[in-house]
Amino acid sequence: MIEYSTLSDDELTVLLKLGDRTAYTEIYHRFKFVLHNHAWNKTRNREEAQDTIQEVFTMLWAKRETLGLQINLAGYLYTSVRNHILNQIARSGLQTKYITSIKNFQSSNLSTDYLARENQFKKIIDAEVAALPPRMREVFEMSRKEHLTHKEIAERLGTSEQTIKKQMTNTLKVLRVKLGLLIYLLYFIER
Repeated sequence: MIEYSTLSDDELTVLLKLGDRTAYTEIYHRFKFVLHNHAWNKTRNREEAQDTIQEVFTMLWAKRETLGLQINLAGYLYTSVRNHILNQIARSGLQTKYITSIKNFQSSNLSTDYLARENQFKKIIDAEVAALPPRMREVFEMSRKEHLTHKEIAERLGTSEQTIKKQMTNTLKVLRVKLGLLIYLLYFIER
């Protein structure tokens, strides 16, 4: 029986190429800690380092038959770890760019859609406000566009604060009926 722990890396590589699972297991046990340490030094993440080692050893088994006759096993494994990490970094950067571009596209479309709807609502509301009787329109515009209080409006128009409150209540009732509750809520929530 062969004592695999006494074999050289080159001898283990030859056996690996022949499909010897025990040689593969010995290679794994011989290099897993140093490769994990190497991967951890590059990634500073235990899980990523472990995933990298698993991927490299999976790839080693899958490509065992195509390995060159005179490969330096340790160098091959170290290079495989480094390349895998570099590929992960490149993929991660690409993913980040892709996700960012999608978010930017969505937010620009949402903004454009939102602005278009807002402009439509404003036109509808402005048309309904313009159709109000002159005194109601004047009180409404002072309240909503000039942001005056009922008391300030009453002083400007030379009337009582109670009259202004009543006119605003009547104006809002008229607009609510004409515009529908949804548009009414959207308009006044945004203000």
